[in-house]
Formats: sequence, C-alpha cells, structure tokens
Amino acid sequence: MVTRPASTSERLRAVDAWWRAANYLTVGQIYLLDDPLLTRPLTREDIKPRLLGHWGTSPALNLVYAHLNAVIADTDRDVLYVCGPGHGGPAMNANAWLEGTWTELYPEITPDVAGLRQFCKQFSFPGGIPSHAAPNTPGSINEGGELGYSLAHAYGAALDNPDLVVACVVGDGEAETGPLAASWQAHTFVDPEKDGAVLPILNLNGYKIANPTILARIPDDDLVAYFRGLGHEPIIVDSKRVDDDPFAVHALLDGAMRRAFAAIDDIQAAARAGNGDGALRPRWPMIVLRTPKGWTGPKEVDGVPVEGTFRAHQVPLPGVRDDDAHRDQLVAWMRSYRPEELFDDDGQPVAALSAIRPDGDKRMSASPHANGGRLRTALDRPDLEPYAVEVDEDRTVTASSTGTLGPWLRDLIARNPATFRLFGPDETISNKLDAVFEDTERVWRARTEEHDQYLAPQGRVTEILSEHVLEGMLEGYVLSGRHGLINTYEAFAHIIDSMVGQHAKWLESSADIDWRVPVSNLAILLSSHVWRQDHNGFSHQDPGFLDVVASKQQDLVRIKFPPDANSLLAVATHAMETTERIEVIVAGKHEEPVFLGLADAVAHADAGVGTWDWAGTESAAGGAGGTGTGVETGTDTGVDVVLACAGDVPTVETVAAADIIRRHAPDVVVRVVNVVDLLSLGDPRVHDHPLSDDDYDALFLPGTPVVFAFHGYPSLVHQMTYNRHGHDDMHVHGFMEQGTTTSPFDMVMRNDMDRFALAHDALTRVGGDSSRFAELLDRLTAARTAARAHAYDKGEDHPSVAGWRFAGWPQDEPASEDAGASDGHESEG
Repeated sequence: MVTRPASTSERLRAVDAWWRAANYLTVGQIYLLDDPLLTRPLTREDIKPRLLGHWGTSPALNLVYAHLNAVIADTDRDVLYVCGPGHGGPAMNANAWLEGTWTELYPEITPDVAGLRQFCKQFSFPGGIPSHAAPNTPGSINEGGELGYSLAHAYGAALDNPDLVVACVVGDGEAETGPLAASWQAHTFVDPEKDGAVLPILNLNGYKIANPTILARIPDDDLVAYFRGLGHEPIIVDSKRVDDDPFAVHALLDGAMRRAFAAIDDIQAAARAGNGDGALRPRWPMIVLRTPKGWTGPKEVDGVPVEGTFRAHQVPLPGVRDDDAHRDQLVAWMRSYRPEELFDDDGQPVAALSAIRPDGDKRMSASPHANGGRLRTALDRPDLEPYAVEVDEDRTVTASSTGTLGPWLRDLIARNPATFRLFGPDETISNKLDAVFEDTERVWRARTEEHDQYLAPQGRVTEILSEHVLEGMLEGYVLSGRHGLINTYEAFAHIIDSMVGQHAKWLESSADIDWRVPVSNLAILLSSHVWRQDHNGFSHQDPGFLDVVASKQQDLVRIKFPPDANSLLAVATHAMETTERIEVIVAGKHEEPVFLGLADAVAHADAGVGTWDWAGTESAAGGAGGTGTGVETGTDTGVDVVLACAGDVPTVETVAAADIIRRHAPDVVVRVVNVVDLLSLGDPRVHDHPLSDDDYDALFLPGTPVVFAFHGYPSLVHQMTYNRHGHDDMHVHGFMEQGTTTSPFDMVMRNDMDRFALAHDALTRVGGDSSRFAELLDRLTAARTAARAHAYDKGEDHPSVAGWRFAGWPQDEPASEDAGASDGHESEG
C-alpha cells in the first residue's frame, strides 16, 4: 500500500522529486536515442540526428502536473489536465510514463531500461509519436498544433460532469489568440450545481517563439483587474518573488492549488445547497503562474543567455550531436535533476514518487474523461413519426426543414438531460430551432433584465457570438463522452475551418490507436445558407466550408444535403447515432416543398443517393423511347438527360426544370437523381463509403449528359467525380460568386441555377437535332428576363416562381406585360 505524505514538507519533497523526474524525461525525449539513464559517457550515436521538440514550456507543465497529482493523492479528486501550450508534448508524455499509463497502453514500452530507451527514442522520430500532446498521449483531449482552443475544450469537458475539475494550462502565447481571449467568459455557461469546474492556470513564461508575450509584460495590478473584470479571482504565483527558488515556488503553488480547489468547493457547495443568491455569477478561481521560460535548463549556451529568454523555446542545445562542449552541457543539465535519486536500476520510478501518484483512473493520464468513448452511452432518440410532415400524393405540402427538426431536438434534449447539448452563436431562433425553448432555455449565469427571453442559470442551449468558443466547447463535450450539435449560418462556418481540420486530424490519428474508444460525431448544422441569404447580401453568401470538409480523409467526414423537412429528420437522427465522424448537414429554414414521406425520406437518406422516378419521365416512357445516346459502347440507356441535384433549393429548381421539360418537350426522357450524401459520389478506390462504379454508372448513365444543380461551388462535384466514368458528361451548376441583396429567385438566376437555366442547358445537350427546341429555348430565356424584371420592379419574386408546386403550375401565370417579357409569351412559372 502506498504511503501518502504525512506533512506539507514531505508532500513538497515528493512534488519536487516528481518534477525533476518529469523534467529529466522531457529532456531525454528531445535528445536521446540511447543510454537514457546516463550510465556511460554520451556519444554522438546516443543523440538523435534531428532534434525536434520544445523545452521552453515543459518545465512549467511538469510543475503543474506534479502539484495536481499531490492534490489528487490527498483528496481523491477527479481531475482532467488540458495542456494548452502547443509544444508541451514531451512533458505530457513524461508524466504519463511516470504514472505507468504509458506502459499499460503501449506494452512494447516495457518497464525496464530497454522500454525507457524506446520511450525516449520514439518522440518526434520517424515511425514514432508527434511532438504535440496528440491522441497518442494518454490523458489528452487537446492537440496543440493550433493554439487557442484549450480553455473552450476544458469548459466543454466540465459540462454535466459535476465531480470533475478540469485544470487547463494556458500558455501566454496562446492567450493572445482570439478564441482563447473569448473563452475566459465561458464560465458564464457553467452551472456550479450540475456541472464540474474549470481551473485555468495561465503560465506567464514571458515569450513566444521569438517575441515577448503581452500578458507577461503588463503590471500585476492591471493583470488582476483584467481577470477580475472577466469574472475570475486570480491567485498569483511568481517565481521571481522568491528568486526562482524551486522549493519556495513549490510552497507558493501548493498553497495556491489548495486555495483554488477550496474556492471551487465553496462555490459548488453553496449552489448545491440551494444558497444561490450570491452565486449567480460566482468569481471562479484561476492561477497566474510566472516562471522563467526553459526553467532549470541551460542558463547560457555559447555565452548567450537561454533560460528565461525566447531562446529556450525549442532546443536549447542544438549542436549536441557534433559539439563535444554542447554534449557535456547536456549531460550536466540532465544530471542536475539527480536521476540516481529518481529511477532504479531497471529504469523505473523509485518509491518516493509513488507518494503522490494517484491510483487507477484517478491518474490524469488514465482519466476516462480524456478517452470519452469509455463513458459514452447511446442517446435516447425520439422516434421520427410524430415529427414528420404528412405528404399528399401531389406533393403540394410545404414546411421549414429546420422548423420541423426543432420539435425533435426539443424532445431529444428532454430525453437526454445530461448527455446532449445544443450550441449556436445567437441563431437558435433565427435558424427556426426555437421549439427547443419549449423544454429548456439558454444557459446564462449573469444579470438578466425585464425583456430578456429564454435565459436561465440551467439550460441546455449555449449561445455566445463566437463560433470558435462554441466549437471548442462542443469538441470538449464530445471528446469527454457526450453528444451535441452546433448550428450556425453557413457563411460563417468558415470561422471554424481550421478547428474542424484539427478535429479531423484528431479523429484520423485516434482511429489508429486501439485504446482510444470511438466518440460521438462532431455534428454541424448549417442553415441560413447561401441560396436564402438574399436579404443579407453577398457577405452572407458563401458555401465554401463544404470544400474544407470535403478535403479531409473521406472516411472521417460526411456532408449531407437533405432535400426536404422529412429528409432532415432522417439525416439528423443518423448523425446522433454514429461515431468518429464530422457530420455536416446543410438545410434551409424557409418553407419549401416536402417531396418525400417519412418512410421514403429515411430510405433515401440511408441510400445517400437515388433516382426520383416521380419527378422524371423515364417511367412514363417505359425506360425507352427517348433519344438517349447511351454509353460509349453504344448501349441505349433510354434516357436523354440526367438532371441531378444536391441541396434543398437546387432540388426545387431541378424538379421544376424536369417539369418544364415534361410539359413542353414531352419526347425528351429525363431522369432525376437526388444526392443526399455528397461523399457517396467519391472514388471507391480511395475509401469504401462511395457508391461502387457499377452503382454509380447505373444512376448517372455514362455517355448521357448530366446537368447537376449543386448547393455549393461546382468544382466540388467535379472533385468528387473526376475519376468516375462519364465525368466529361457532368455539367455542374452551383454558386459562382455571384450574389447581392436581391430576391431568392434572382439569386439562383445570378448563378445560372434556376429552373429555366437548368432546362435550357439540358435541352441543348440531348442527342439529335436540338434546333427543334429553338422556340422553347427562347421562351426559357424570356422567362428569366421576365422573372428578373418583376423582382426588380415589385421588390419580390412573382408568385409563379415563389409559389411553385410540383403538382401543377399555378393557373395565374403572369401575362407578358405583368412579368416584363418582350415576346408576348407568358412566363414559365
């Protein structure tokens, strides 16, 4: 049985030993190929040929880790460590090795000198592990490759985890990023009664890679005022006040830790006892830790100061392999930690370090909260039937897709009161998901005023006008074992481009690590999309986030375009069931035709893509009788043109275009193909999700012209299909960066994705003599002119296009003088 320290002095001696051991292992990972215990003089061959890694931030990370371990050992707390500094990987690895977790999860790192040698060698080494605290690192949920998200991740992990304290070390370089600066306010969304707590620890070591940091250079009075204004109670631990004396700093930090945890306990106890009068916006503790950059490392190298300067950031002794003096300095540096006191002959930590090593899952490197799949349980998802839109035989019913999803989300929240949350930047109502407020409210722990709406200290909806913070909180929530959804305007999803990219890298790396248990999807709902931002104008018209997502490994992402309200229900429930993916769903909020009943919508969403026989004329033609050119071998497909679509507005325009052809060129055989899952069009030779070549060919009929109306940039469809048969037959209409403040139909016309343009393009591509359609083509061009003239004159689209329904065109189509047509022909509505 482990004997815990009986006094403060014993505890601090154990902390110091742990800190020295972690520092020693950190240095060893950066430099050593062999002889990890320095049992003989180091040679050139013992040093890595490429020195990759970062020392500067590591000593402080090790210091905090050692002190947190002492708190856990003393109090049996659940603590999750979030490492914000991007280059803290070797420190996090070192502590996981000291806790024994590394050997448990990686049996090849044996508990002996050979295993320790391999542990040091693998760091930043070909075939080894990254230099950041990546998924390979036990206990990590924050990859430091891109700075700014650690605190948001920490707050996300704390939600609905009432017994968890998330200790988040924020580097002072990271603190200069916009996402991190906004995250200081995230405690506004933490409920001390039912959530856990975040303990931010700001490490001011003074420097970034080559420059000083802002927060390290402002006076303490200003620093304290700044953080108090943000709602924190800063506790300052400044090593310079005690002349950088390690034991004096240990005493200061030990006291600060105890004080911070006591403050957290007091805040939570008051809330959980119902003493809430003064706890609406409690002042949560934080620690400001000032330490020299590269502390305990070389003071000088080649006569130039290193410790406490930017030069300590990466590798303080760069010439160790070929410079004997540098190698001697490395040995002196490592021996300064007195490794003979820390490791036995087998290379294992001595018993003294066990005094503050937590047990089992209490070890921060073994915390199940950092391997969220261990804690994840399936959501209790409501059946879809009560929320579905009833569709008549003529398909004349309309509904808002997101407005239909809202009641389902409401009941999903109600049935999963501690495992599902909705996130959004002040757009839950704007995106017509406001039905959720029938069951819950926005979480808000600040002052409220008379005319505020849907605000409460406990709520399941988090809104802050920062996609960065919301995305980070959702990631932290998902990575620690729960489920969630973020909804935002499509154009502003670009704000989180790189965050989603980093999460994709995390998922890809995790997939190769057998001890990482799959976590819930990162689900992103994009509404208020490019085609219905006509009122907000060009600044809000951008579908390019889809291209970013599609560029990732395609077994890890899905991009879904539900064509109507029932399809959105089907897609959403699927996204809440599967794991290990980024699920992007694009759906409009305005009233649009509902083409599919629920059963058909579910089947269509499951298939990902399919033919809509009811919208085309292929069935009426008996599958033959057209002038279809067939495949290159000459096989007659019986289809003259395929009209394909992906997206709700493109689908409406495509079905309307097919109807125009059916009514006015009945001898042309049209197939309509609707795509829900964009990735199903990809290359099956790259990953196994897309359609097989045979299934793809059966849908798109190589050799037959395909006119594809796409929600986003046309190049993305070409990117998906470039390696498919008949790619030269693919003609894609989509967003062409033509936008302004205008009417909805003028918006699609500006980008040649309106029904008239699609029908015109299709008719010019069918086989045979297309001149037979000359009069109809002229009428289609005139109809576009008339539609634009009406919008520009009246300020709205003509009812014949705005109110179009599949079942039959309106009988009150505009006369030429009403619509502005110049040829005396009525506009094709």
